[in-house]
Amino acid sequence: MAELVYLDVGRMAYGPAVALQKRLVAEVKASEAELARLVLVEHDPPVITLGRGAHAEHVVASRERLAAEGIELHESSRGGDVTYHGPGQLVGYPILRLDLHGHDVHRYLRDLEEVLIRTVSRFGITGERSEGQTGVWVGAEKVAAIGVAVTRWVTWHGFALNVSTNLSHFHLIVPCGIPDKGVTSLERLLGRPVAMDEVKPAVLESMVEVFGFSGAAAGKP
Repeated sequence: MAELVYLDVGRMAYGPAVALQKRLVAEVKASEAELARLVLVEHDPPVITLGRGAHAEHVVASRERLAAEGIELHESSRGGDVTYHGPGQLVGYPILRLDLHGHDVHRYLRDLEEVLIRTVSRFGITGERSEGQTGVWVGAEKVAAIGVAVTRWVTWHGFALNVSTNLSHFHLIVPCGIPDKGVTSLERLLGRPVAMDEVKPAVLESMVEVFGFSGAAAGKP
């Protein structure tokens, strides 16, 4: 099984992160070997993205309000509705050959949920699935969102885990189009500051476990 190469790009705006993903997708498609990549990023400036199934009315803040908050607005080719990304949130973009991981998009979504459930369990938190609602929940609050795209069996986009996110920004949207549930973070659940460097190794270990990679190694963007 291939090694997972992760690219920790720190803080990056949404547009350049999409461009990086597209380059990696092209590399994976063009290679005869199995390549597996994972981009780790915090989006700064913060951004609201509208997936392929988004309803515009789920962005409840005006464009003027978003501009005043310094929040960008982008359409996205991922699945799903409206979501928010910003500093304090660990976003992971796996670039994988799904033809080598089951040829099954629904299974892939469940595998990403499992990665995140195992990640939060490393902090003593019990994450759960909610039937019919992709993501990971703690009670009635979502701690991690998932939205993916697949092109010629190569994945991109991915997941967002709230670590120390500014949760007030979620009031500017109807997160994932679900009006009757809340949003939480590791920091809020644990009642203490949580450094991103605590969380990244947990995500990498969980990715290796769930997808059966031989290991994880740092790469260069």
